[in-house]
Amino acid sequence: MHRRLAAFIIVPALALVATACGGDDDSKDKADSSSSPSASAPAESSAPKPVSSASPMPTVSGAKDKQPKITIPKGEPSKKFVVHSESAGDGTTVKKGDFVSFDFTGKIWKSGKDFGSTYDKGGQPQVIQAGSAGIIPAFAQAMAGHKEGERVLVVAPPSAGFGAQGNQQAGVAADDTLVFVVDINKIVPTTEVKGTQASIPSDLPQIKVDDKTHKADITIPKNDPPTKLTSKVLIQGKGEKIESGNNVIMEYSGAAWKINEGKKPATLFDTSANRGEPFVTPIGTGAVIPGWDKGLVGKHVGDRVLLVIPPADGYGDQAQGDTLPAKSTLVFAVDVVGVAK
Repeated sequence: MHRRLAAFIIVPALALVATACGGDDDSKDKADSSSSPSASAPAESSAPKPVSSASPMPTVSGAKDKQPKITIPKGEPSKKFVVHSESAGDGTTVKKGDFVSFDFTGKIWKSGKDFGSTYDKGGQPQVIQAGSAGIIPAFAQAMAGHKEGERVLVVAPPSAGFGAQGNQQAGVAADDTLVFVVDINKIVPTTEVKGTQASIPSDLPQIKVDDKTHKADITIPKNDPPTKLTSKVLIQGKGEKIESGNNVIMEYSGAAWKINEGKKPATLFDTSANRGEPFVTPIGTGAVIPGWDKGLVGKHVGDRVLLVIPPADGYGDQAQGDTLPAKSTLVFAVDVVGVAK
């Protein structure tokens, strides 16, 4: 089954862009973001403690670095949450809070149907933060304590997957047990954005970022916004260059221009600071609004970027609540803290 599987975390405003302003025209692929490991994730505390084995157990075959074959045994699953090392890795051990690049293949136990794979045509490795509360436990708890290069088998009862509600769009019923094979590729290093911020012209929004919370104060001037995309580097980083298709790790805050003119500070419609962890997304692939794809490709890890995004490169005619009216020009302060190539 061909799935793009691009979006792996929930971002209340930005996650809407694949269907609102989209990159490609394949509506099926866009809808597949709802089958991501974070969609409708249950509270981490509701999942049972993982065990290394249970009966019956699926079997896994196939070479490392290639798509594995998962064979589901006859009989009902044990209802236990299993995280089992299939083959050892020789890299660094993943700790809770690390950002991890990985590949996976999944099946639904009862039906035997494929649940998607990053090894499918058009797929790519994904990045999540180990232990994140925004990711379903089947993935959030499958990384920490395991090593780079390790292959891990995960058997996830509903409480470690999409919870009692299941995920109708992904074909997951409320009582479905999911089976995943996770190939841990590498830990993705992150950095703080440091340095003296460049001056910003008076006709553009002024930005001040709190170094501890990563939340930005944005002050928007009393003039009309630019009609073209503005992407201005405020702090120049020294890290890797962002290329199209990379998974980018960032802290960000966003506000709408018109309704915030002259306010000190602007009311934010979204910020990664509210979730207490950075945002991870593919860039340059249509997984986020066009203004992000256009404005962040070519930047570097360690950069602080001011983005002013006209409606055509943002949410267009779609309002996203009182803080983000239709036809809004968007203002973002973005700190790029990591990239996985």
